[in-house]
Amino acid sequence: MSRLPSPAARPVLVAGATGFIGRRLVPALIDAGHDVQAMTRRPDRYDGPGTAVGADIDDPDALFAALDGCAAAYYLVHSLDRGDFVARDAAAAEAFGLAAASAGVQRIVYLGGLGDEQDDLSPHLRSRQEVEGLLATGGVPVTTLRAGIVIGHGGASWEMIRSVVERIPALAVPRWALTRTQPIALADVVRYLVGVLDLDDQQSHTFDIGGAEVLRYVDVLSRVSALEGRPSIVVPVPVPSTRLAALLAGQALPLITGVDGRTIRSLIASMKNEVVVRDDSIRRVVPFEPMGYDEAVLAALGERARARRAS
Repeated sequence: MSRLPSPAARPVLVAGATGFIGRRLVPALIDAGHDVQAMTRRPDRYDGPGTAVGADIDDPDALFAALDGCAAAYYLVHSLDRGDFVARDAAAAEAFGLAAASAGVQRIVYLGGLGDEQDDLSPHLRSRQEVEGLLATGGVPVTTLRAGIVIGHGGASWEMIRSVVERIPALAVPRWALTRTQPIALADVVRYLVGVLDLDDQQSHTFDIGGAEVLRYVDVLSRVSALEGRPSIVVPVPVPSTRLAALLAGQALPLITGVDGRTIRSLIASMKNEVVVRDDSIRRVVPFEPMGYDEAVLAALGERARARRAS
């Protein structure tokens, strides 16, 4: 795979610049020497780095205007908190891919979800993989990074884990607690996203990304408890995961975690699927040692503490 010798002169657009990943990615791209256009529906309220550009994923004309003149575009958009998220995300991805092609964008970079395509994937994970193909509708090469749980302050999966551990000392979970997953630190996700931007072979690529450890979900929960010095009991029980998802996504858990109930249901339904790195070729494209789970958790807890002190 060839690489550009230096950051491109044309700007890079980040769709989803104000989201969990986007607000960390934009400054990292700027630090790497890129001119960044931060796409947002409310540019007058944007106070982050880069140049704010107003566009809505549902407005093709605005999308074209935002993408026009950009060398590449990051797609970090999803609507998991909507009941019709599968259809909405499919339509949005196709529209973005077509607009990017019309605007002359040379590459789209997308953060998707891990999961074996041959597995009976949850609607959430199946949708994330469907989006990969739809972004390529216009013929622009798409670089996809597939990740599992991203450990970082403000991320829905992480906040659900942290809040459950801190507020529910004894938790009964279904057999998916023994399913394997490969969490990755937010900082490592951003590092991979920046690192793949300068691929210049005019081909689409799909890379699995993950942290240094493969864990069971029961370990994901119990190790947070241990790091925080909290007594916690996590017991796998033979309860159907769909039933538990409905129970947990009722009124209590959204209040405890601050995560939308629909999002909680989708995330829990995805925990039946093993999400681990099966192809580590990304390690040769963007070579570095990813964080271990404990280090990632401590970084997320530290960022939360700093944010609370600043508020």
